[in-house]
Amino acid sequence: MTKKIATAIASYGMSGKVFHGPSLKVNANFEVTKILERTKTNSVKLFPKATIVKNFEAILEDDTIELVIVNTPDRLHYKMTKQALEAGKHVVVEKPFTHLASEAEELIKLAKSKNLILSVYQNRRWDNDFLTAQKIIQNKMVGRIVEFESHFDRYRTFIAPDTWKEEGDDYIGVLYNLGPHMVDQTLVLFGMPVSVTAHQQIVRIGGKVKDYFDIRLQYKSFAALLKCSYLAKEAGPRFSIHGNDGSFQKWGLDPQEALLKAGVLPVGDDWGKEPESEWGTLNTNLNGVPINGQVETIPGNYSLFYDNIYEAIRNGVELAVKAEEALNVIKILETCLESDKLKKTVFL
Repeated sequence: MTKKIATAIASYGMSGKVFHGPSLKVNANFEVTKILERTKTNSVKLFPKATIVKNFEAILEDDTIELVIVNTPDRLHYKMTKQALEAGKHVVVEKPFTHLASEAEELIKLAKSKNLILSVYQNRRWDNDFLTAQKIIQNKMVGRIVEFESHFDRYRTFIAPDTWKEEGDDYIGVLYNLGPHMVDQTLVLFGMPVSVTAHQQIVRIGGKVKDYFDIRLQYKSFAALLKCSYLAKEAGPRFSIHGNDGSFQKWGLDPQEALLKAGVLPVGDDWGKEPESEWGTLNTNLNGVPINGQVETIPGNYSLFYDNIYEAIRNGVELAVKAEEALNVIKILETCLESDKLKKTVFL
């Protein structure tokens, strides 16, 4: 029997409780042995056998720990990932990878020099809507792409108190919060764009961080439009894909996050499935045959991320989310900041 991967979680806020914790809990190949909680003991419910520690050094100094999940506030990602790699640990970093591309490049070099696994938690590659949109594009079901549009909208009129996500510099706000998901998905589909045009603003009264963005990633023959707003009471389609043969649209968010927040563990054959009423619509012409109807949504499954991490560490399988891909995401986000500041299109 292959030895379980002894794992430490560096924080147990929302991402630890909702995303990383449940996937690690149901995966028999991992054993969470230490969790960093400075003032609380919330992790006891999911991991009663794990040791709660009060400082990061207690994780770094534990020679039995092989994998560290760095899911702390964004500003700590670079420092804590570097410390974990220097301590000889494999690392999974919560998005965004880092604030700066130069920091990401340094971490990639460090991981390679120590022959360690370094990946970034881009779990929304396993969203059901993205998997379905990816299939539509790969199978050329709308023909040649002429426009791709992605929305990740919310409706939050309030300013959440006592959170680092509501006050800070250019790296705090929806661009570095939800932007990494949307940019990563777009790069998976199409690769790096030719140019970037981005606009940001604050739309909530009393807001201190940018809570709206409009990004145009220009490719050779089409554009990818990425939009996010905290004041969208009636959200449009999650994805709109238009081609010379037809169009595909998908509304609604993947149900996994809501289930995980409700305490449901990601197990069972029905995990990630959604009702037919939520399926996307396809209006196209395939080989001269007109098609207009619903497309069954491919079930999502965030836990597949950790299945791959295990195979990468134990069996040398290629990473599903490579650090170099996460670096490209940061490069795009940096370019968005530049474009917004200069009020112009920036060519890569």
